[in-house]
Amino acid sequence: MTDSFDVVVVGAGSAGCTLAGRLAARGVRTALVEAGDVVVPPDATPIASLAATTPGHVLNWAYRATLCQGRECTVPRGRVLGGSGAINGGYFVRAVPADFADWAVPGWSYDDVLPYYRRLERDMDFCTSGVHGDDGPLRISRPAGHLLAPVTDPFLQACATLGYPEEPDKNAGGPPGAGPVPTNAVDGRRVSAAAAYLPPPWGSAEWQEALTVYGDRRADTLLLDRGRVHGVRTGDTELHAGEVVVCAGAVGTPALLQRSGIGPEDTLRVAGVPPRHELPGVGRGWSDHPSVFLPLRSGLPDPHPDAVAGQAALNLDSGTDPAGDLEVLLFAHPFAPGGPAHLMCAVQRPDSRGMLAITSPDPADPPRLDFRYLRTPSDRHRMRAAVRVAAEILRAAGWDRAGPDDGGPAGWELGNDTRLDEWIHGRLTTSVHLSGSAAMGTGPDAVVGADLRVHGLDGLRVADTSILPSVPRRGPAATAVMIGERAADLVFSG
Repeated sequence: MTDSFDVVVVGAGSAGCTLAGRLAARGVRTALVEAGDVVVPPDATPIASLAATTPGHVLNWAYRATLCQGRECTVPRGRVLGGSGAINGGYFVRAVPADFADWAVPGWSYDDVLPYYRRLERDMDFCTSGVHGDDGPLRISRPAGHLLAPVTDPFLQACATLGYPEEPDKNAGGPPGAGPVPTNAVDGRRVSAAAAYLPPPWGSAEWQEALTVYGDRRADTLLLDRGRVHGVRTGDTELHAGEVVVCAGAVGTPALLQRSGIGPEDTLRVAGVPPRHELPGVGRGWSDHPSVFLPLRSGLPDPHPDAVAGQAALNLDSGTDPAGDLEVLLFAHPFAPGGPAHLMCAVQRPDSRGMLAITSPDPADPPRLDFRYLRTPSDRHRMRAAVRVAAEILRAAGWDRAGPDDGGPAGWELGNDTRLDEWIHGRLTTSVHLSGSAAMGTGPDAVVGADLRVHGLDGLRVADTSILPSVPRRGPAATAVMIGERAADLVFSG
């Protein structure tokens, strides 16, 4: 069976839903292809629920990954309309100006992308600021009232006691500091890009005929002929289009490109895929935020069930990055009822780079992920620094580090680099912010240009966090939606 469209968008995550919704609203005949379900079960909707991040949940790809030598984990990624934005914690923070300056991609400076950040949002707290939007589809707010956890103000007061500056608006592009975390959750419910840009039944009456959503349809391979991509094969269906935009996420996008013969020749041959277009950077050189959780016991009540977990964060300079290369994020919700709250300690501008490779042409076989965390002395030094800052915050707040049964480091571990490294290794995890697996730029490892077109191929673009040359210093959820907004203008204008 063959269907034809103006544009096929592969992947209905944050960027894909944004792109498809904006294109369809302009009358562009658009197909949106999603491997997961197009209905979000009720247990995944409340912001306090972590059900969909557990391995085996129908909405979770649950990729197995190596974080570093001797340390593996399961990486949650959304397999549903809305993608990871439909199962995450609602942390909605922009990349900072220094990220765009570091990437140095023409047309992608902070000033260039600011109108797109503004277009996506209706900021409930700073809408009078020229930095923010006031009529976008996503409502952005900070914890307040009954949604403010009892531990949040003491955390911020402890940061102030230690001399860290305030950062009341983490989306203002200012210097790093301590402040509340913006969220796109509303009244305790996750609001993904699918809910914001594709309201049921996937669009208003004026433009819903322009959009066709294919649920439970994994994209097997791109249709590539003589240097041009003209569609995608999904099961027994071929979807043809003048342009294909891959928005399958920072794991799904490079995997689809590699299955289609686009990528590093050695990786493709090992996987049994005939190389069709050599691009060494597909699946290579990406980054993510390594993190560990420091448990705490505050003696304060648990937050309201409708409160977001990530309530406040301290972003700070380890000594070499004025834009802030460390983060201590307050997780106000215990992972289990009656358990400790946590401070998540993360390196936000890591040196270490990861590898992703498919293992066969079969789309049912998951790719191999190797994060290669903490490979450099600088990354290890900064992770220790983040944990020690978190411990100082606990001391200043008058809270106790949770005991050995809860995984909290003892004082003698905090003071000894070797022992602290061992503690970190045993608890190392990922912030699930993978970026850069199909990076934008002009260098030998770049995959797409500033117009998001894949180098050397016609009819194909990529638009998701895989294009970011490195992981931003803040979580990428807001930036993923911004990419979808920017891609809509680029595709529409040709």
